[in-house]
Amino acid sequence: MEILFLCVVVFLFLLAIFDLTVGVSNDAVNFLNSAIGSKAAPLRRVLIVASIGVFIGAAMSNGMMDIARHGIFRPEHFSFYDLICIFMAVMVTDIILLDIFNTLGMPTSTTVSMVFELLGATFVVALIKMAGGLDMGLNDLINTEKVLSVTFGIFLSVAIAFFFGTVVQFLARMIFTFNYRSNLRWKIGIFGGICTTALIYFLIIKGARDLSFMTPDVKEWIRVHTWEIIGCSLVAATLVMQLLHALGVNVLKVVVLLGTFSLAMAFAGNDLVNFIGVPLSGLASYQDYIANGGGDAHGFLMNSLNGPSDTPVYFLIGAGVIMVVALSTSRKSRNVSKTEVGLGSQGDGDEMFGSSRIARRLVRWSLSVIGWVRSVTPVRVRQWFNRRFDIDETIMESGAAFDLIRGSVNLVLAGALIALGTSFKLPLSTTFVTFMVAMGTSLSDRAWGRESAVFRITGVISVIGGWFLTAGAAFIGAGIIVAVMHYGGHWAIIVLSVLTIFLIVRSNRRFKSRREDDGAETLFRAIISTDDKTEAWNMLRCYINEQQLQFIDYARSTFADITAGFISENPKVLSRAESGLERHKKILKNARRRETLCLQHVDRPVAIEKSTWFYLSNNCCMSMLYNLRRITEVCREHVDNNFRPLPQEYAGEFEIVRTRVEIMFNDTMTMMHDNAIDAIVALRRRCDELKNDLSDMYHRRHSSLHETDPSLLSVMYVYINLLQETREMVSGMRKYLRAYGKLQDSGFSARG
Repeated sequence: MEILFLCVVVFLFLLAIFDLTVGVSNDAVNFLNSAIGSKAAPLRRVLIVASIGVFIGAAMSNGMMDIARHGIFRPEHFSFYDLICIFMAVMVTDIILLDIFNTLGMPTSTTVSMVFELLGATFVVALIKMAGGLDMGLNDLINTEKVLSVTFGIFLSVAIAFFFGTVVQFLARMIFTFNYRSNLRWKIGIFGGICTTALIYFLIIKGARDLSFMTPDVKEWIRVHTWEIIGCSLVAATLVMQLLHALGVNVLKVVVLLGTFSLAMAFAGNDLVNFIGVPLSGLASYQDYIANGGGDAHGFLMNSLNGPSDTPVYFLIGAGVIMVVALSTSRKSRNVSKTEVGLGSQGDGDEMFGSSRIARRLVRWSLSVIGWVRSVTPVRVRQWFNRRFDIDETIMESGAAFDLIRGSVNLVLAGALIALGTSFKLPLSTTFVTFMVAMGTSLSDRAWGRESAVFRITGVISVIGGWFLTAGAAFIGAGIIVAVMHYGGHWAIIVLSVLTIFLIVRSNRRFKSRREDDGAETLFRAIISTDDKTEAWNMLRCYINEQQLQFIDYARSTFADITAGFISENPKVLSRAESGLERHKKILKNARRRETLCLQHVDRPVAIEKSTWFYLSNNCCMSMLYNLRRITEVCREHVDNNFRPLPQEYAGEFEIVRTRVEIMFNDTMTMMHDNAIDAIVALRRRCDELKNDLSDMYHRRHSSLHETDPSLLSVMYVYINLLQETREMVSGMRKYLRAYGKLQDSGFSARG
């Protein structure tokens, strides 16, 4: 059994390596987003600054907090086997959960996930021990005070961060305005000094207090002289920043990069426990068991974990290296960053989330409140505020999502709140604070306009809901896994290890396959960021062509699958088609929203001229999608009820139609791929012929219904619906071809 336990400990460290890469991918948004969103520096330089902070924080960290050893459970009441099962369950659940959230691009809290995984696994093991005759209660086995403080911290983080983000950004914007360069002469030194002092305070109170060289005497000296340190830092930083501004240095960029370094260092120094704390606890448990356990894994209690931890420095340096490599190479971190930057973007952008009922009601209620405030506010006051908050004067770096003022406030305020929470011993989550501060500042900056507010509020609600989902999934998942291992023994541990490896490999393969859409994403970003309106239109034509080409290909394959599933009575094919059509409806709506946004970036005369054909082509695509949905619904209901199949006579008749429709789709795709708009006239003529033939078939079958065998009436109604909807789909294709030609070439004529 000792060999098995050694293998488990080794496997825990292998999982820790992957957990470090996954965790950095998730938590990178905490310190990268403000620099990335404001374009304070090239991405390479931002990553270098963040990597230095991460490495220093990890290398000088105390390696782990007590929470992984005795923060949730009371180790003196648990055996070595109990804790090995708990640690294994925590690592397996943590990796799967974080990887899922990273793949979806949703930021979550590694602290909350680890705490609730430990709680869920410990809770189940405690119930098993109590059911086995242990004369103790849950309070004797679980540290409930710590659990309650973390849960309280979740709610506190969300509310406080959003409130202060909104208020502080409102004040900052009122002072500097969106045209901030005209208000920097003397204000920038004070602003930069305050920001730098807040970051120094953050580094000392939050980032450095748990570093390995911080002795109790040093900590006490800092505590006693905190206000002297803050005062001296404020004076010195203000003078330095004013001097840098006089020398032509962009102080705001300095503040953003300093904030990025500070948050990165604090993240690595304090959150390292979330990734390697459990494996190190497992190693310490194994060493104690080998030395003193006497081979009794189920009876040897782990009192040793109540002692302080002493992490070897090579573990810390190794963890720092892995985190730096993950930060520099992880594509998933870019995916998570895109979510927060998109939700806080100053201008219109790709809205990643749809509309929800609660978001619509919140927007409607907010508009009512704003209307009331305007009605009771004096006109001159309103005019003054409107001048201070004139979005048209916004100064941003090329391609930035927001300006440097907001980027500075995001980092400084997040650091200050985390430091303040730490000084009051409140377990504020870094992820929760940084995200909600960013959302509060974007609200103050009027980034949530009438056209985007519903989508962005839905996004914020989705992210917050994901945090609580993390806690629930972590608790339940770890509890189930630890129960399986506890009752299944070493075979269950082996099977779960293999299953974990399989899930990790599959997840990464699926994520890589999703990167195939990078071309369209890159083109979309290029369109909305370019200042060349002529080039924007050329790129938009390519983008529209690519998106609609994908839809035509999807419609072709789906029509073939639906009709084949109906004729062969295959309910699984029809069910998959129905689900796919519902998903593709959302894809079409999102594509239309993106393309409408891009249309705003081209010359106004061109946009006005092309808008009619743009909307007509989109409406034709949506109309064809609805035709496919109506075919699927009727066919699936018929097949699911096991009604009579379509007679062979009609199946053979329709097979010719299926072939002609497929050829029409293929020829249309070839025309679009080659941009051979001269072929549109011939394609429209073929659509007319096919539509007329379908009309003849429809009228013949409809007229002969009274002569049909009564037992076949049900299937004949389905067949007639199929003919009618296919005819409408072909008609939609004919209209689409004309709109496509006009969209690509204004001189195109559909006649002939």
